[in-house]
Amino acid sequence: MKLIIQIPCLNEAETLAVALAELPRSVSGFDRVEWLVVDDGSTDATAEVAHTHGVDHVIRHPVNRGLAAAFMTGLEACLRLGADVIVNTDADNQYCSADIPKLTQPLLDHAADIVIGARPIDGTAHFPWVKKKLQKLGSWAVRMASKTDIADAPSGFRAMSREAAMRLNVFNQYTYTLETIIQAGQSNLRVISVPIRTNPDLRPSRLVRSISSYVRRSLMTILRVFVIYRPLALFVIIGSLFLLVGFAISIRFLVAYASGHGGGHVQSLILSSLCVTVGTLLYMMGLIGDLVATNRKLLERVDVRLQTIAFDSSNKGERDGNG
Repeated sequence: MKLIIQIPCLNEAETLAVALAELPRSVSGFDRVEWLVVDDGSTDATAEVAHTHGVDHVIRHPVNRGLAAAFMTGLEACLRLGADVIVNTDADNQYCSADIPKLTQPLLDHAADIVIGARPIDGTAHFPWVKKKLQKLGSWAVRMASKTDIADAPSGFRAMSREAAMRLNVFNQYTYTLETIIQAGQSNLRVISVPIRTNPDLRPSRLVRSISSYVRRSLMTILRVFVIYRPLALFVIIGSLFLLVGFAISIRFLVAYASGHGGGHVQSLILSSLCVTVGTLLYMMGLIGDLVATNRKLLERVDVRLQTIAFDSSNKGERDGNG
């Protein structure tokens, strides 16, 4: 069994050495533990620091492509290198690396496909009060969208099985944390949380530059994932609201018409017709979206099979060459 610990990085020369010093070289249940760093177009010495501190695999993006792209690059590389389990962590040493066995054990026990490390949000001193409340609100929204019971959805400290990694696809360039959980839940992967510890803050968060920006981007991510993975439910709900408003206005017009005052409410009839038309169009969009989502699921199955053939063949060739 091989475990690969991956770290997406962007200009982390000052903190990466601290994070690497805490990473384990042996974890119970695994024969090999390797480290992989994805340098997402850093302009400092991040890659050099990684090489100096014994990182097994360093992959570099020529330009900055974003955290989500770096995360997916790392997953693909880990699969190509034959990882049975992949652990993702941050380069700022936010998460306690001694808790990695807590993440991997449920996978070894075949009790989960993805394990998310749940931080002690209320007990984290450097988190402002507003951020703590938003973290909880975001986690609640993700639980509703993914039908999972995740305590800390924005946590980047997570472990996943080989098969789960092959099923994940991130469309958002901002972050992978929320989208992957929702996608996993909609793909019927088993996603659980385990409590983990955190370390003192080494630097301010680069992902949350402002509360308003974080809220806006998180809401857009959740909405986009709903459109991709649950289009029928989303458009039926919105369409039903328009239909209800349209029917309510039409009833008002009919009551006025029956009492002999319909001539003064023609605009209500026009508004009612518009709402019913919009609601019907949204229903149709939901049906079309559902057909597209079904086709996407079929393509995901094909993609997983192709990845299995490609990566397994590559790993077999590497083993035969070493033998």
